Amino acid sequence: MSLSESKQPSRSVPSLSTGLVLLLATACGIAVANIYYAQPLVGPISASLGLSTAAAGLIVTMTQIGYVLGLLFIVPLGDLVENRRLIALVLGLCAVALLAATLATRPIPFLIAMLSVGLCSVVVQVLIPFSAHLAPEETRGRVVGTVTSGLMLGIMLSRPVASFITYLASWKTVFALSTASTLGLALVLARALPRRQPPPGLSYVTLLQSMLRLALTTPVLRQRAAYQFLLYGAFSLFWTTTPLFLAGPTFGFTQAGIAWFGLAGVAGAVAAPVAGTLADRNLGRFATGLGIVAVAIAFPLSHFGQPGSKTALGFLLAAAVLLDFGVSAALVVSQRTIFSLGPHLRARLNGLFMSMFFIGGALGSGLGAWAYAQGGWTLASWLGIVPPLLALLLFTTEFKRG
Repeated sequence: MSLSESKQPSRSVPSLSTGLVLLLATACGIAVANIYYAQPLVGPISASLGLSTAAAGLIVTMTQIGYVLGLLFIVPLGDLVENRRLIALVLGLCAVALLAATLATRPIPFLIAMLSVGLCSVVVQVLIPFSAHLAPEETRGRVVGTVTSGLMLGIMLSRPVASFITYLASWKTVFALSTASTLGLALVLARALPRRQPPPGLSYVTLLQSMLRLALTTPVLRQRAAYQFLLYGAFSLFWTTTPLFLAGPTFGFTQAGIAWFGLAGVAGAVAAPVAGTLADRNLGRFATGLGIVAVAIAFPLSHFGQPGSKTALGFLLAAAVLLDFGVSAALVVSQRTIFSLGPHLRARLNGLFMSMFFIGGALGSGLGAWAYAQGGWTLASWLGIVPPLLALLLFTTEFKRG
């Protein structure tokens, strides 16, 4: 079947209520948090399982690799399988993977469990297009924006929540609670969501083949994916190594202190509506450049002040806010840009785009953990500035082309 045939509308579904929109936003937040809980807990988990400092980045990397695989091979099922059933099933499998991580006592079983958690957490990328399909055209942007805000808050809040819980109990408690919340979410959505049956005709192989064609023939997609590949790589490097830096001798933070620091990232969520507004006013290019520059500035900013002083901590905190702001701003504009390429292609475009996004994150986490083991925060942070500088170079090339 050709791509044009995939434009057929799906069967009619009930209109969205405010309660259902908020439920979808909450579901996105809970589901996406599962791939971020481990990020500030790299130290405690590594110590508990016997992982070396150099290998600690695998905890985050395996989750992100799983997520990329899910984007490529699970998300396309949203165009084939009844969506409510698919969402509930994938969430149920995610709960099983989280339980396996909770019970793991050795590195290999834990890393396999984290790979599976990442694989199943792509249910978020099924929920967002699902909300767009349910929403009437005149309110679709607002609905998708609200649901996406749940995603952003889930990303930003997951790190401090995990740190607080670990401080009060243990890292295993974090995964036990996430198991329960994910399973409960699966049961609620199985009852609360309306059915959405995609139109017949497309095969799984056809979908995968069309994704390859889109990747090869869509320059805007490749360009925007390259930006986010680089920026999210810097983001993951920062948030993988910063907890190790804060817990080290320079600052000597407890998990509670790391959690309070992580709350600074929530401030970065304000970039999403700001960037979206700028893009709606045809200032998307400006917002993109602003985001890239913000990420680039964040790393050198983290070196101001006497190491271990309150001034140094303040600059590190400012760097965290600036970094999250920049990544969020560029992400919103990039998604808006690629979604404008065709409503019937959004799921596949999103899958390809987010695949590059998380490949960058996986590489950034692994590189950050290795760099921190070799040269501490100094080496890790100076390596972190390279990706946004490359993104700025690409952006300058685009700007000159007009």
